[in-house]
Amino acid sequence: MNTDAQTLIACPSCDLLFEVGDLQDGETARCSRCDAFLTTYRANALSRVTAFAASALILLVLACSFPFMSFKASGIESVMTLPGTALALWHDGMPDLALVVAAFIVVVPAGVLVMLLLLASSMKLKRGIALLKPLGRLIFTLQNWSMVEVFFIGVLVSLVKIAKMATIVIGISFWAYAAFSILFLLSVTSLDRFQCWRRIEALAKS
Repeated sequence: MNTDAQTLIACPSCDLLFEVGDLQDGETARCSRCDAFLTTYRANALSRVTAFAASALILLVLACSFPFMSFKASGIESVMTLPGTALALWHDGMPDLALVVAAFIVVVPAGVLVMLLLLASSMKLKRGIALLKPLGRLIFTLQNWSMVEVFFIGVLVSLVKIAKMATIVIGISFWAYAAFSILFLLSVTSLDRFQCWRRIEALAKS
């Protein structure tokens, strides 16, 4: 049986192989054995990715440009910024941890967003076809190393504990990063892996 590789997808949970035909806008394919999610087709997926990624990048710039929050206790005030989080670790003699924190909460997410914009615009304009495959692989690899939501949840948990010891003033950067976290997740999840590779393969053959 000769089946086009563009229509085949393996279930991520049980490895059952499926032949996925053309889906209508908004339709989702699931595994018939374990009901795991396989793929969702959206006609405007590339436009959604572009809009979410561009908005997220703007918010990340704002989040890095203003105070994240400030603490007041016993007449002493300390102002925290997002880049300052990594710099404080560096000055405290923990350069390795500083680089990891900076990479996971700023550098890697920003890189993923820029690559998403390049991938989406290249596919829409049908240019740079040779770069689409390595760009797609890099995006799907790096997005697993982005800790945006983990960092923000950790901040919220810390706020509950610190609030008992000091007065906390939330800065513009905090709300910008909160919105950035949501838009980052939306931009990443809007790029369906199967549909992305299917479109890249189709462009490579055209």
